[in-house]
Amino acid sequence: MRRTQRTLFNFLLSAMTCLLLISTSAPVFSKTDLQPTAIAPVHQSINQDATADWLAQGMMMDKATKRYEAVLSSKNVVPNAPSTSATGKVKAMLKGDRLMVQGSFADLSSPLRDYVADPVNPPNPKITSAAHIHRGNPDQNGPFQYALTVDLNKSGLGGKLSGMYPLTSEQLQALSEGKLYIDIHTQKNRAGELRGILQPA
Repeated sequence: MRRTQRTLFNFLLSAMTCLLLISTSAPVFSKTDLQPTAIAPVHQSINQDATADWLAQGMMMDKATKRYEAVLSSKNVVPNAPSTSATGKVKAMLKGDRLMVQGSFADLSSPLRDYVADPVNPPNPKITSAAHIHRGNPDQNGPFQYALTVDLNKSGLGGKLSGMYPLTSEQLQALSEGKLYIDIHTQKNRAGELRGILQPA
């Protein structure tokens, strides 16, 4: 009987101790903490998306991995900055000679330029989308290097871009010197609506 009472007492004592610990360590919420938060713009979530895709592609991050980023802005477009409220952001990772790019953009002034209906002169079959990587100085329009894959959202004026490319020694040098840039072309701004230089993150 005494043993049963002692076991019951110890159990109740343990339960009360647990309840006391939980009540003192529980966070205190104010009314503002319980308010719904605003949804972040699409290009603020690319860190998680990029990391997941890099891992899926087998690009494990280590000390040899170099990270880059580019803020896409109309102010960077050469020679004339178009009037637009469009924004964009790109993250990139370099491992060896492989560059993997992930990004997003929003609020374009018009749909993307269609390079089938509106090709460059002379036509370039490698330009398969309206988002590109170019090589050149920040104050110049440089030659096309790669077309990025574009996934538009329902509005057709925003979406995501991605790609993975082997870089030549010349392209690697351009990247290290801040001479690789991303640009997006639209029907209203055929020469470019957004542009950003890949820089070390």
